[in-house]
Amino acid sequence: MPVHELAQLTWEEVRDLERDQTLVVLPIGAIEAHGPHLPLDSDVVIASAMARSGAEKLVARGCTVLILPALAYTAASFGAAFQGTVSISGITVTAVIVDLARSLSQQGFRLLALANAHLDPEHLTALADAVKRARAQRLLPIVFPDLTRKPWGARLGDEFRSGACHAGQFETSIVMRERAAAVREEIRQSLVPIPQSLSQAIKAGKRTFTDAGGPRAYFGDPAAASAAEGSQLIDALGSILAEAVLAEI
Repeated sequence: MPVHELAQLTWEEVRDLERDQTLVVLPIGAIEAHGPHLPLDSDVVIASAMARSGAEKLVARGCTVLILPALAYTAASFGAAFQGTVSISGITVTAVIVDLARSLSQQGFRLLALANAHLDPEHLTALADAVKRARAQRLLPIVFPDLTRKPWGARLGDEFRSGACHAGQFETSIVMRERAAAVREEIRQSLVPIPQSLSQAIKAGKRTFTDAGGPRAYFGDPAAASAAEGSQLIDALGSILAEAVLAEI
């Protein structure tokens, strides 16, 4: 059975799905500065890869899976000072996710899974709030494996665990695997590592990439990235999504 993409189906093809058995996946990213070497939609690229990998694993387990078009706009205040970053309020993000869940519930779908690759604190809070509100309103369940929490993050490599992972080796490897032509290779290879932990800076109250020690909007070691590592990371992200969904159903 193939993975279905909602945008490529007709309404009659959606009507004919066994919707009460169909799992829906929403990739969520951001339009946000990712160093001088990655495109602004890098989180969307990563989330879409995670969604596809997870969907393929679920289909292999006999599930019917429908992937929605990616949500590309969200809270991104950490990068707001960098040109091109587009940030909206977390309240808006929560409302959009809950409204999507309501629409999917009305059509009889079984579950909504969030394939999320954007780790801005306001954004993560917005997604967690959406899960709670959907539950309170008795909509279809929303599954959200938060990569910043145990046990998920421990499976994504040393750089991710360190917290120095925005546009570094972790994210750059995935974009190299998914969209190599979008990576500014000459710039990437020239970048020095920035080992400051963004996650620790957030805990210390820093509110921008610059204040956290990333004046060019990257953390980690992008020069150490590779497409081969990107393939492994996408597989790990897909496994995380699939396992979270299977635990719910």
